[in-house]
Amino acid sequence: MSRKLLIVALAALMVLGGIVPATAQSSGKQYVYGYVTPGPDTWYKKDVDGFVYAAGLAGAKVIVLNSNYNPETEIANIDSLINQGVDGMCVFTFNQNGANIAAQKCAAAKIPLVVTDNVGLVLKSGYDVVAAIDFDWVGMGKDVAEYAAKQFPGQDIAVITGLSEHVPVQMFMSSFKPTVEKLGKNKIVAIRDGKYDPTVAANAAQDLVQSGTKFSLLFVFNDEMGAAVVRVLKAAGVLNNPIKVLTTNGAPYGIDSIKQGGISYSISTSPGWEGMVSFLALHANKTGKIKTLNQQLLLPNTAITPSNIDDKMQVVPWDIDPVWKNLTAKYFPQFNGMY
Repeated sequence: MSRKLLIVALAALMVLGGIVPATAQSSGKQYVYGYVTPGPDTWYKKDVDGFVYAAGLAGAKVIVLNSNYNPETEIANIDSLINQGVDGMCVFTFNQNGANIAAQKCAAAKIPLVVTDNVGLVLKSGYDVVAAIDFDWVGMGKDVAEYAAKQFPGQDIAVITGLSEHVPVQMFMSSFKPTVEKLGKNKIVAIRDGKYDPTVAANAAQDLVQSGTKFSLLFVFNDEMGAAVVRVLKAAGVLNNPIKVLTTNGAPYGIDSIKQGGISYSISTSPGWEGMVSFLALHANKTGKIKTLNQQLLLPNTAITPSNIDDKMQVVPWDIDPVWKNLTAKYFPQFNGMY
């Protein structure tokens, strides 16, 4: 049999067997998806990048609307995408009400919806969604508390959170605070809202140092704020003398800071890969590959240590990287063949 005939025969067998690539299931139709992002923070931008990257692999188009932390704008963006007739929607909201409104409106419009970083709360809204895509924020809170207890017993902790009304922040703190208390090795002496703004976080760190509050561990909710805090502490001569900075995210600048002895500890959570998984869940539903609704998909998170800091399968890149495909194949094999 010639090579050409063999390829044709194999293609026919794939169709008869129902094994059709996701991009072919549309019969030439280009799907158009909407993405509502909450604000200009780097985390949100990278999540959008991952979603758009995966859409490009699948031949789909994405309309991105930014809510700029305004609840009214967020609702208007959801309405706008519905009115534009998108084939599916991803909503990354900074408050629980926004996710529930999106679920209600998308259900009424029969538009499949994926909700990102809502810690699964939208699954209790009473409306069907395709999936809630999250990191294990509760587990993260416990991990940081346990690390502090094991590595720095007897040292008091100050905390600079992200936006206090953001659900992942609330879930992290819901486990972090009681775990610190339960272990009894450390004490939380101050909590400030960093609002996901490096300048706000840096000012908060400076205020904490100047206030005379006694602490030697400073947990900062993300690396972007953490890097700014490191600069303030270094200028004041108190970085690692005695104040150690703990963060989450594993952002590029956080990785650099760890290598340079600035940040002492972080947890790898890539918003870019999260965005990719969000798209694949939505596209799998729209193309009929996966019909299960109300899924909760949790991306793994790992501690960043000097021994694994260059291993992309553990310290997952924030920027678009082919390793995301390998990670998806390992942790979410149900999406194989979607691009």
